[in-house]
Amino acid sequence: MNVGASLVAILGLVCLLAAAAYAALNFIALLVWRVPRLTHQGSMSPPVTILKPLCGAEPGLYEDLRSFCRQDYPHYQIVFGIRDEADPACAVARQLANEFPALPIAVVVDSRLHGSNCKISNLINMLAYAEHDLLVMADSDACVGSNYLRIVTSPLCDARVGLVTCISRGTPTAGIWSRLGAMYINEWYVPSILLAWLFGHQGYVSGQTICIRRETLSALGGLPMLADHLADDYRLGALVRGLGLRIQLSHYVVAVEHHEPSLNSVTRHEVRWMRTLRVLKPNSFRWLFLTFTVPLGVLGLVLIAAVGAPPALTLAARTLFAVIAILRVIMHLGPRVPARRSLFADLWLLPVRDVLLFWVWLRCFFTSTVTWRGNDFNVDRDGVMHRLS
Repeated sequence: MNVGASLVAILGLVCLLAAAAYAALNFIALLVWRVPRLTHQGSMSPPVTILKPLCGAEPGLYEDLRSFCRQDYPHYQIVFGIRDEADPACAVARQLANEFPALPIAVVVDSRLHGSNCKISNLINMLAYAEHDLLVMADSDACVGSNYLRIVTSPLCDARVGLVTCISRGTPTAGIWSRLGAMYINEWYVPSILLAWLFGHQGYVSGQTICIRRETLSALGGLPMLADHLADDYRLGALVRGLGLRIQLSHYVVAVEHHEPSLNSVTRHEVRWMRTLRVLKPNSFRWLFLTFTVPLGVLGLVLIAAVGAPPALTLAARTLFAVIAILRVIMHLGPRVPARRSLFADLWLLPVRDVLLFWVWLRCFFTSTVTWRGNDFNVDRDGVMHRLS
């Protein structure tokens, strides 16, 4: 090979090595995460208020909300917040209040806006009805077991912990688009979080579960500090760390009902999530393609094949790609085992999922607009949302 062909072949090999290394590290992070460990639970179980902002009757909403009403916890309150009495989620919240008369449930209907982030506005309106100083904020599409509240609040027995959060597992509703959407969460987003966790990163916060003391929330300026931010959970985590407190990633995994009725719905949600990543880490975002292991591996194979590399190099390239493919399948199957879903039904969707992920990433370089709950926003460099007319 001439010098130019050698450089192309080296580039191809680098792509394959990078993809294989990232895939292997993801696999190691998953294994470490699943190692059984003792969960410390404090002797105290202080009263808790669960804040559940609602918007629309999502599939499975009744079952998801009901799971929070059946907690094995001595004393807790639930506050449901809705912006409009006509919202069908309001009827579900009132149904649960009637079904569980012994459980303190408040249904707050308040349309006041405190910023461009409607979810945070909803939480601000709800907070006045919270009776207890230990707060758990959880998204409406989360479904949990009866031990959830005990597990996620126990780390706050340590005064050095300022916030507790969880990862989630996407549980798709029927349909190909929902399955593709759940694969994004289970097979790319969550593994990247676990890899960062493996290396000691403590910046992750998810709105699926946020446990925080009222005094901590007050010390950082309260929820109004988040009212215009797209990544409100990330911003909250940064403010908590600014107080010198730790963020604890609980080992409780929240099941999330994932419903995507169309391809447009999938891409709209994922562009918003990717756009959030670009706002938070603009410099590293451009290197995010290194986490797309199969597309990166395919690129490496194509480059090596294009220059007619020697047989030894071709064999090494094919071996690396086989490792990448095997690890990709393992990361696909892993989240399906505890969910008892069909293991192999969606294998054919893997190339579709990986191509779609790459396309969404590219698209985020050419737009600063996101769609959230039917409203369009422009997002500036500080992550502040500005509603488009």
